[in-house]
Amino acid sequence: MGASMAATEEIENGPPSPGPSQQPGGGDGGKDFAASFLANKAFGHRISVTPADSARVLRRIDTVILPIMLTVYFLQGLDKATLAYSSVFGLIGDTGLVGDQYSWLGSIVYLAQLVMQPPLAWLLVRLPIAKFTSAMVLFWGVSLACMAAAHSFSGLLATRFFLGVFEASVAPSFVAITQMWWRRREQTVRTSYWYAMNGITNMFGSLITYGLGHISSHLHSYQIIFIFFGVITVVFSFIMLTFMPDSPIEAKFLSDEDKLIAVERLRMNQMGVISREWRNDHLKETLLDPKSWFWFALLFSISIPSGGISTFGPLIVTTFGFDQFQTILFNIPFGFVQLVATVGGAFLAQRIKMKGPVIAGLCLPPIAGCVMLMVLPRDASSRAPLLVGYYLISVYPGITPLIYSWASQNTAGDTKRKCTNAVLFIGQSTGNVIGPLLYTQKEAPGYARGLRSNLALYIAIIVLSGITTLYLKYLNASHAKRRVAMGKSAVIVDTSLDSAEEAAAIAAAAAQTKQEDGNEIGNVRNAEEGDAADGSSEEVERPGERAFENLTDLQNEEFVFVY
Repeated sequence: MGASMAATEEIENGPPSPGPSQQPGGGDGGKDFAASFLANKAFGHRISVTPADSARVLRRIDTVILPIMLTVYFLQGLDKATLAYSSVFGLIGDTGLVGDQYSWLGSIVYLAQLVMQPPLAWLLVRLPIAKFTSAMVLFWGVSLACMAAAHSFSGLLATRFFLGVFEASVAPSFVAITQMWWRRREQTVRTSYWYAMNGITNMFGSLITYGLGHISSHLHSYQIIFIFFGVITVVFSFIMLTFMPDSPIEAKFLSDEDKLIAVERLRMNQMGVISREWRNDHLKETLLDPKSWFWFALLFSISIPSGGISTFGPLIVTTFGFDQFQTILFNIPFGFVQLVATVGGAFLAQRIKMKGPVIAGLCLPPIAGCVMLMVLPRDASSRAPLLVGYYLISVYPGITPLIYSWASQNTAGDTKRKCTNAVLFIGQSTGNVIGPLLYTQKEAPGYARGLRSNLALYIAIIVLSGITTLYLKYLNASHAKRRVAMGKSAVIVDTSLDSAEEAAAIAAAAAQTKQEDGNEIGNVRNAEEGDAADGSSEEVERPGERAFENLTDLQNEEFVFVY
């Protein structure tokens, strides 16, 4: 049996088995559902997960969960981009948009998302996350299709508002789902995969839109675009509802043994899995935790350029002297660069096991791109350099998923995770509201105000990344002092960002060093085997004993912050 039971690995302070009145796998006494699930199914024993079993279950999760997330985020990217695509097919003139009305159509989606974040934090804690997200996908598809019936600024504004309301749950839900299914070392790349769908959107969405724009019909091209993407979204919402489970504990595609492995392999995340219990103390800690506001500032700073470019990108390209179909086609390389930057940045962060330096590095190409677009003239001889500058700016999307994963990997406790996500996405939504308003049609072709503000914000992100890294190092030092005061070792060798093979090698080296030197090296955290040193030694401290107690990162002295 892959998930072997070891008699020497009995869970200390493990919760009692859930009573018949509790939900399946339900939490007990404020603990995470995972604590009760393991106590009930593993009979009070801790699961030892081999690297091979961990890899096998990971493949199952990647095969079932990841494709659903990729498709939904691809559709969300398409649905948000329909406004930009429609702008080059006559939407502005046909609906009589004047002044900054088009800018407001871009901003209203994010204003709706901003308003929705506080209630979403509560809903994502209390409700089954997959079912709730599926319903939101259904409603946003309906809203998008209804945009085809809007013929004025007020009609477009109303439908775009509801589109934002229902789309607001997707990114927070996906961050929470990623935390729930994957280990810390796996989360960065998985987050980049689903976020990289924005790049796929810019590539294939441009091609699809190019084809839809050539359809001869009594409908306008932009109406066909709205209906086509809206109907596809509605259809896929039912697929998500059918196949996406609400948690690893409730996954029908996993056997009982694999459910145990899926939960146990999350232990060293020290984040918990799910509780469906709202905790006001977690909310208070979120609001008072400086980390929350560092994440807010980082995401706010990158979302202003993001909101502006996503809304005005195609219009900027038209100022280079291209027609509407050329503009759509030249947006394809933008999506490719975005895809490479997003996934490549995540793999680099995974390799060096740090996100702050990668975020700072990804700011450099957009800085160069902004400068090029600000100084180059808009004439035929400058078309190629202008496109290069525009494509350099397209590196910026690689920053956002790294901030998502950086924040999520440094936050524990079910309610605190959801509340921190709310703070994050309030920052993102606020930035996305402001971004399009910094670009106005009367400033074409230079769009100087928008480009200057974006340049300043990329520099600010570099500074914020450094400050955040220093604060996380301070928190690790503070936790070390707490452990010493509690009679524990100050040093924890955290393997939660290592591969299974690396973690096993560290465990073996620690055990050998202990035997050779006679020293107590019991605090080495083995993310795969549960114990880094000889489990039979009474002097060895056991890693992850409080992982499923629904504690926050500040409450759990064993939590290790990552940079």
